[in-house]
Amino acid sequence: MRKIPLYLGHEHDCGYLPGQQARTAYIGPETRMSGTLYSALAQRGFRRSGDLVYRPYCSNCSACVPVRVPVARFVPNRSQTRVLRRNADLAVSLKPAAFEEEHYKLFARYLKARHAQGGMASSSRDEYIDFLSATWAQTSFVEFRTGDMLLAVAVMDYLQDALSAVYTFFHPDFAERSLGVHAVLWQIEEARRLGLNWLYLGFWIEGCRKMAYKDQYRPLEAFIGGQWRGFEKGEKIRP
Repeated sequence: MRKIPLYLGHEHDCGYLPGQQARTAYIGPETRMSGTLYSALAQRGFRRSGDLVYRPYCSNCSACVPVRVPVARFVPNRSQTRVLRRNADLAVSLKPAAFEEEHYKLFARYLKARHAQGGMASSSRDEYIDFLSATWAQTSFVEFRTGDMLLAVAVMDYLQDALSAVYTFFHPDFAERSLGVHAVLWQIEEARRLGLNWLYLGFWIEGCRKMAYKDQYRPLEAFIGGQWRGFEKGEKIRP
């Protein structure tokens, strides 16, 4: 991959680990981003938020570990199998990455119930779509419905050899369905159906409940020391 300039943001309070300072390395705006380039960057542990492609670059912490599921070898465990059965009645449809009021209202309801103290809780309509879509990415908004009711939306990017799970939001009144888990399981199966190799899940962070759930999808690979390798259950990772 050609040399690409990186820029470092200012240090700020970490949104995941109390008492930690965080810093981000990001691809500069002069770089012409594309799905092909992003696929190569994802293989090196990068992630996107809107059009911004980034990696954590913290001086005193390396807790953010990029992880991905090798979909051909994934087998759901008993709990995940029950989630699949519980949601077998849901209808699934793929929508383009464009603003829809119904999606936005579900997003706002989800944040109010699950992340009311987070920085995105008061996102405007423009901020919402700018966060989830990218001008250069091939992205789908995956709807999960029961009848006419929208229960969940999973936002995913298509890479050359993988899918990337960008974000999932769901109706907070249906906790018994485990809709977040179901959305990940659906994306794993969709990547396998498309003949792709992986589903990227973003960053696993030990000690952060919001991010630690990702280690329940097995087998799992982690990007450590500049290469991907197997990540065993309960393993202590120090990149």
